[in-house]
Amino acid sequence: MSSGDTGQHAPEGVPPLRVLYIDDNRDLADSAVDLLRLVGFDARACYEGETALAEAREFLPALYLIDLNMPGMNGDELAVRLREQTGGKLVLIAITAMSDESSRARIKAAGFDLHLVKPVDPHKLLSVVDVLWQTWKSDHEPASQGNKLRT
Repeated sequence: MSSGDTGQHAPEGVPPLRVLYIDDNRDLADSAVDLLRLVGFDARACYEGETALAEAREFLPALYLIDLNMPGMNGDELAVRLREQTGGKLVLIAITAMSDESSRARIKAAGFDLHLVKPVDPHKLLSVVDVLWQTWKSDHEPASQGNKLRT
Protein backbone atom coordinates (compact mmCIF):
# COMPACT_ATOMS: atom_id res chain seq x y z
CA MET A 1 0.00 0.00 0.00
CA SER A 2 1.21 3.48 -0.76
CA SER A 3 2.12 5.93 1.94
CA GLY A 4 -0.85 8.09 0.90
CA ASP A 5 -4.06 8.52 2.86
CA THR A 6 -5.61 5.53 4.56
CA GLY A 7 -8.59 5.20 6.82
CA GLN A 8 -6.58 6.46 9.77
CA HIS A 9 -6.27 9.95 8.27
CA ALA A 10 -9.87 11.18 8.33
CA PRO A 11 -10.45 14.90 7.89
CA GLU A 12 -11.67 16.64 11.02
CA GLY A 13 -15.34 15.90 11.55
CA VAL A 14 -15.35 12.97 9.10
CA PRO A 15 -15.53 9.59 10.85
CA PRO A 16 -13.54 6.61 9.54
CA LEU A 17 -15.15 4.50 6.86
CA ARG A 18 -17.33 1.78 8.38
CA VAL A 19 -16.81 -1.67 6.89
CA LEU A 20 -18.77 -4.85 7.55
CA TYR A 21 -17.11 -8.13 6.51
CA ILE A 22 -19.55 -11.06 6.22
CA ASP A 23 -18.16 -14.57 5.85
CA ASP A 24 -18.96 -17.88 7.54
CA ASN A 25 -15.20 -18.53 7.70
CA ARG A 26 -14.63 -16.82 11.04
CA ASP A 27 -10.83 -16.86 10.81
CA LEU A 28 -10.89 -15.17 7.42
CA ALA A 29 -13.45 -12.55 8.48
CA ASP A 30 -11.70 -11.79 11.77
CA SER A 31 -8.29 -11.54 10.10
CA ALA A 32 -9.60 -9.14 7.46
CA VAL A 33 -11.28 -7.01 10.12
CA ASP A 34 -8.08 -6.92 12.19
CA LEU A 35 -6.16 -5.77 9.12
CA LEU A 36 -8.71 -3.06 8.30
CA ARG A 37 -8.73 -1.82 11.90
CA LEU A 38 -4.94 -1.77 11.96
CA VAL A 39 -4.90 0.92 9.27
CA GLY A 40 -7.72 2.89 10.87
CA PHE A 41 -11.01 1.73 9.37
CA ASP A 42 -13.98 1.07 11.64
CA ALA A 43 -14.55 -2.59 10.76
CA ARG A 44 -16.68 -5.40 12.16
CA ALA A 45 -17.25 -9.04 11.23
CA CYS A 46 -20.44 -11.06 10.92
CA TYR A 47 -20.62 -14.74 10.14
CA GLU A 48 -24.07 -15.14 8.59
CA GLY A 49 -26.70 -13.13 6.72
CA GLU A 50 -29.40 -12.52 9.34
CA THR A 51 -26.85 -11.22 11.84
CA ALA A 52 -25.37 -9.00 9.11
CA LEU A 53 -28.78 -7.42 8.42
CA ALA A 54 -29.21 -6.60 12.10
CA GLU A 55 -25.63 -5.32 12.40
CA ALA A 56 -26.14 -3.15 9.31
CA ARG A 57 -29.11 -1.40 10.95
CA GLU A 58 -27.08 -0.59 14.06
CA PHE A 59 -23.57 -0.04 12.65
CA LEU A 60 -24.56 1.68 9.38
CA PRO A 61 -21.51 0.70 7.31
CA ALA A 62 -20.89 2.25 3.91
CA LEU A 63 -18.91 -0.74 2.62
CA TYR A 64 -19.74 -4.44 2.78
CA LEU A 65 -17.39 -7.30 1.94
CA ILE A 66 -19.57 -10.37 1.43
CA ASP A 67 -18.82 -14.03 0.86
CA LEU A 68 -21.30 -15.61 -1.57
CA ASN A 69 -21.46 -19.17 -0.28
CA MET A 70 -22.70 -19.14 3.29
CA PRO A 71 -25.16 -21.47 5.00
CA GLY A 72 -28.64 -20.07 5.43
CA MET A 73 -28.81 -16.80 3.54
CA ASN A 74 -26.25 -16.72 0.75
CA GLY A 75 -24.36 -13.57 -0.24
CA ASP A 76 -26.61 -12.91 -3.25
CA GLU A 77 -29.74 -12.70 -1.14
CA LEU A 78 -27.93 -10.69 1.53
CA ALA A 79 -26.79 -8.13 -1.07
CA VAL A 80 -30.32 -7.67 -2.37
CA ARG A 81 -31.75 -7.36 1.15
CA LEU A 82 -29.07 -4.88 2.23
CA ARG A 83 -29.83 -2.64 -0.76
CA GLU A 84 -33.56 -2.80 0.10
CA GLN A 85 -32.91 -2.14 3.79
CA THR A 86 -30.57 0.82 3.23
CA GLY A 87 -32.12 2.37 0.16
CA GLY A 88 -29.10 1.34 -1.89
CA LYS A 89 -26.58 3.94 -0.62
CA LEU A 90 -23.68 1.53 0.02
CA VAL A 91 -20.87 -0.31 -1.71
CA LEU A 92 -21.03 -4.11 -1.96
CA ILE A 93 -17.98 -6.21 -2.75
CA ALA A 94 -18.37 -9.93 -3.40
CA ILE A 95 -15.47 -11.97 -2.06
CA THR A 96 -15.60 -15.53 -3.30
CA ALA A 97 -13.45 -18.31 -4.69
CA MET A 98 -15.78 -18.51 -7.70
CA SER A 99 -14.68 -16.71 -10.84
CA ASP A 100 -16.38 -18.50 -13.72
CA GLU A 101 -18.80 -16.78 -16.11
CA SER A 102 -21.96 -17.97 -14.31
CA SER A 103 -20.59 -16.72 -10.98
CA ARG A 104 -19.78 -13.32 -12.48
CA ALA A 105 -23.33 -13.13 -13.85
CA ARG A 106 -24.71 -14.13 -10.44
CA ILE A 107 -22.63 -11.40 -8.74
CA LYS A 108 -23.78 -8.77 -11.21
CA ALA A 109 -27.44 -9.80 -10.88
CA ALA A 110 -27.23 -9.47 -7.09
CA GLY A 111 -26.09 -5.84 -7.45
CA PHE A 112 -22.50 -6.10 -6.25
CA ASP A 113 -20.24 -3.19 -7.19
CA LEU A 114 -17.04 -5.23 -7.33
CA HIS A 115 -15.85 -8.85 -7.25
CA LEU A 116 -12.65 -10.04 -5.58
CA VAL A 117 -11.52 -13.65 -5.93
CA LYS A 118 -10.34 -15.56 -2.86
CA PRO A 119 -7.77 -15.76 -1.62
CA VAL A 120 -7.57 -11.96 -1.69
CA ASP A 121 -4.09 -10.57 -1.28
CA PRO A 122 -4.12 -8.35 1.87
CA HIS A 123 -2.41 -5.52 -0.04
CA LYS A 124 -5.08 -5.67 -2.74
CA LEU A 125 -7.84 -5.66 -0.12
CA LEU A 126 -6.37 -2.59 1.56
CA SER A 127 -5.83 -0.88 -1.79
CA VAL A 128 -9.45 -1.44 -2.86
CA VAL A 129 -10.84 -0.31 0.49
CA ASP A 130 -8.51 2.72 0.47
CA VAL A 131 -9.79 3.81 -2.97
CA LEU A 132 -13.35 3.42 -1.73
CA TRP A 133 -12.44 5.35 1.43
CA GLN A 134 -11.04 8.23 -0.63
CA THR A 135 -14.27 8.35 -2.63
CA TRP A 136 -16.45 8.10 0.47
CA LYS A 137 -14.37 10.73 2.28
CA SER A 138 -14.61 13.20 -0.61
CA ASP A 139 -18.39 12.68 -0.68
CA HIS A 140 -18.58 13.57 3.04
CA GLU A 141 -16.22 16.53 3.15
CA PRO A 142 -18.02 19.89 3.40
CA ALA A 143 -16.70 21.31 0.12
CA SER A 144 -16.78 18.04 -1.80
CA GLN A 145 -16.37 18.09 -5.55
CA GLY A 146 -18.46 14.93 -5.63
CA ASN A 147 -15.78 12.48 -6.73
CA LYS A 148 -17.67 9.28 -7.50
CA LEU A 149 -16.42 5.71 -7.71
CA ARG A 150 -16.89 4.13 -11.11
CA THR A 151 -16.76 0.35 -11.29
